[in-house]
Amino acid sequence: MKKTQRSENPYVNTDSNKRYFTYDYYLRRRFGSKVAKIPLDIGLTCPNIDGRCGVGGCIYCSGRGSGDFAESPALSIKEQYGMTRAKLSSKWSTEKCIAYFQAHTNTYAPIDFLREKFYDALALEGVVGLNIATRADCLPEDVCRLLGELAERTVLTVELGLQSSSDATAQLINRGHSFADFLDGYGRLRAVSKKIEICVHIILGLPEESREDMLKTVRDVAELRPEQVKIHLLHVLKNTRMAEMYERGEYTPLEKEEYVALVADAIELLPPDTVVARVTGDGMGEDLIAPDWSRKKVSVINDIDKLLYERGSWQGKCF
Repeated sequence: MKKTQRSENPYVNTDSNKRYFTYDYYLRRRFGSKVAKIPLDIGLTCPNIDGRCGVGGCIYCSGRGSGDFAESPALSIKEQYGMTRAKLSSKWSTEKCIAYFQAHTNTYAPIDFLREKFYDALALEGVVGLNIATRADCLPEDVCRLLGELAERTVLTVELGLQSSSDATAQLINRGHSFADFLDGYGRLRAVSKKIEICVHIILGLPEESREDMLKTVRDVAELRPEQVKIHLLHVLKNTRMAEMYERGEYTPLEKEEYVALVADAIELLPPDTVVARVTGDGMGEDLIAPDWSRKKVSVINDIDKLLYERGSWQGKCF
């Protein structure tokens, strides 16, 4: 039989040439078929925007706080869900969906408001799970209890933005909390329910971080053994403080080859059973200033696959 990348793949959690635990494979294994994620925006803000721990938000954040692909928060959850699901129908031939509370900090509101929104989403046709994006410093006891309650009723993933485990970097990007704060929130979420799946977000290419700084964040996250990790590339977007730094010559984005190598390094360091839910991110096309190479997302992903193959490596090899 002819040797192929797939036939020579030593990695276990895959049914293709992928040498890491992809989100697509996780969804098909968990739900038995393709699943579409439907982004929702319930009009919340963040504590580093409204003044609780800072103003202006993270220096790279767009005005919609990662919710650029969601419909207007002025619409009801049912309306947003229906409109986005209709748009995706040509791309995804599936009846199963995950309601994704993506924009800003989705536990940063009164508990009754959150309960109503989460349960409204859970009642929508085709919804088989909830993803709730938030910050580790926005997980008070009543919210944790609600999340534990939801985890008994559906497949619940709570996405926690860490970005970097360096406190110096957190201060530079106006994150508004320390790594110790992150660990405290992570621990409280772990304690409330073993059924809650935690996804940790990290960003490669943050200002003033060296390769070793970035890989230290990966090692720190790997030690926590989260169910999922999202690896993002830092995008320079219009109308952000990051854009001002870039225009003043104070920031140089990663080159494509640097980023691909860093992601491959990160994959090798992560536990073999952690889902790598993302290996690069999306910036709104009209708002992206740099790096321009990131527009060709498929090319970046293919280069990561190729490099792992050339190295004879796979997820968890160096864990």
